[in-house]
Amino acid sequence: MHVIHLSVECFPLAKVGGLADVVGALPRYQRKSGVDAWVVSPFYDKPFTKDRKFQLIHAGTFVQGGETLAYEVLKEKKDPLGFPLYLIRIPGKLDREEVYCYPDEAEQWIAFQHAFLRWVTDAGIIPDVVNCHDHHVGLIPFLMKHAVDFNQLADVKTLFTIHNGQYQGWMTWDKGALLPAFDTWKWGLLDWDGLINPFAAAVKCCDAFSTVSEGYLQELFVQANGLEGLFQTEAYKGVGIVNGIDDEYWNPELDNQISKTYKKSSVKSGKKSNKKAFCDAVGLNSNLPLLAFIGRFAQEKGADLLPAIISNIFSRLEDKICIFILGSGDEAVETTLKELQDQYPRRLATFIGYNEQLAHQVYASADLLLMPSRVEPCGLNQLYALKYGTIPIVHAVGGLKDTVIDLEEQGGYGFLFAAAEPEAAVESVARAVNTLTDASMLQKVRQKAMSLDFSWDKSANKYIQLYDQL
Repeated sequence: MHVIHLSVECFPLAKVGGLADVVGALPRYQRKSGVDAWVVSPFYDKPFTKDRKFQLIHAGTFVQGGETLAYEVLKEKKDPLGFPLYLIRIPGKLDREEVYCYPDEAEQWIAFQHAFLRWVTDAGIIPDVVNCHDHHVGLIPFLMKHAVDFNQLADVKTLFTIHNGQYQGWMTWDKGALLPAFDTWKWGLLDWDGLINPFAAAVKCCDAFSTVSEGYLQELFVQANGLEGLFQTEAYKGVGIVNGIDDEYWNPELDNQISKTYKKSSVKSGKKSNKKAFCDAVGLNSNLPLLAFIGRFAQEKGADLLPAIISNIFSRLEDKICIFILGSGDEAVETTLKELQDQYPRRLATFIGYNEQLAHQVYASADLLLMPSRVEPCGLNQLYALKYGTIPIVHAVGGLKDTVIDLEEQGGYGFLFAAAEPEAAVESVARAVNTLTDASMLQKVRQKAMSLDFSWDKSANKYIQLYDQL
């Protein structure tokens, strides 16, 4: 079976969030099961592309609006990621340093999708399934079925994988002139509330859609940023498949990015050693429990709650805990966190930005991980934390609710709170600190966490089963 994954993020090429981690791992695990899985992404002017050699495998042109665009398809020569990686480069559009936040983003993603279809059509590449990831490539299912030049792809099956339904790629109808020529009788498939909505178009036109957890699939029926009715209508096409993690890359026994490797049997000494080195480096007291947050400072991640949560934790627990924050985004949150760090030296440290090695060190060092997300389609941080014996404290929403069982329940290994509010989060943090002061309990919970199997093997096979059904 030949499957092409189409995504604007792929780790380590370009990463902004969990989408990159999924696309950078899922195809590799599918190939282990015999699927000929490729990844196609835009070209970025990043260290990854500068440090590796690519071969030109195709070149061509297409017309977008009144502009003729030249494109190249480049293939990474040695396949070090465990799957073939193809990059589409378009001078001036798909050759930039960053993934998002350009004013012509709609034009970029239209060009990426058009170039992809032009390439596979001209090269006679007919995959069994095109797996489209999020709204950036949401026009593909429509264009494969209804664009004039690509009717040879009309019978190719499409799976639309939803990583985050809050962002839908809305664009005004004047952008319709940029699309490849299509059957204009089908314009309604692109429209939602008077705008072109690539996300909605994908849900309408795909052969199936998947969400990155079963819980998030159910949430979309009642909370989908205006598309609740659409999801209810198209429910028969929906499948929830929880994300996995790359347990070769996120593995404390093999991780060369942490101070000391460890396994389940040595988790106590391993975490103690990592915590000492980490806390010494960032100026925290390693003798206290360490609570961490890793993520974007965005409202959906509950980052705006962090200042109140931190203040209330220090007020309630006084000198019983230290906190480390790794992230960036909302400038007001960044500023307030810096002020709190000055207010609580040796108890709070922050790193504004994202650093992959630092993230590994945090997972290996922290005792607890906080995720107060308002929306979390799957969540990967809690899965990384569990692999490193770090106990998650999460808002019971989406994939967090699917993957974390509260310690008060049978077989539990984490802490859940019911509302995305500071008081609820602080109550769970206090409960965790009080519970895990029992050394034998802490050891038991850590070893339970590290025994859980959230690898991609199971999830990749569920995707393959879905492809087979299509």
